[in-house]
Amino acid sequence: MNLPNSITLGRLFLTVIYVIAASLPGFAMAVLALLSFSIAAATDWLDGYLARKLNLVTALGKLLDPLVDKILVCTAFLHLSVVGMCPMWVTATIIAREFLVTGLRQIAVERGVVMAADRLGKWKTILQITFVLCGLTWQCLGDMEDLTTPFHWLRMLATPNGWFFLGSLYLSLGLTLLSGLNYVIASRYLLRDEQR
Repeated sequence: MNLPNSITLGRLFLTVIYVIAASLPGFAMAVLALLSFSIAAATDWLDGYLARKLNLVTALGKLLDPLVDKILVCTAFLHLSVVGMCPMWVTATIIAREFLVTGLRQIAVERGVVMAADRLGKWKTILQITFVLCGLTWQCLGDMEDLTTPFHWLRMLATPNGWFFLGSLYLSLGLTLLSGLNYVIASRYLLRDEQR
């Protein structure tokens, strides 16, 4: 087990901590959920960077990294839908896109084709993580009124009806749809019987 793969598995462990913390009431659990998700999201970049930098790209890493990413993000969107901060149809759309892209990648693997993540997909992930961080921040700070300046600004940005919160939600949804469509167009030949 090399270092990048160990970091990926650590992200899966952090996802479990996030799920447990998000399922329990109280300020301490809300903070733990925010911290565990934040660290897990940060390692999403780190493991890929180290794998390329140290020439430690493996088949296991190629399988685990996108799988753990999807588990983390989809779990977070489900949680925010349950607590009323994200429309369920948005979460369903995001999960459907992830299943679609995973299926297309599986077909590509069977045809001996590698489907790398595109730029739209990367921006989609950044905006999804931004939205989730807004929601988790609001869960920590939403009931607090007398906050020092940095936390006051964070609370304002994370307000569920605010421009930043809604902007990150609907921009991430738009990029989710666009990147999904992009994958379908790029791999349309895979859906035919004949190869290119």
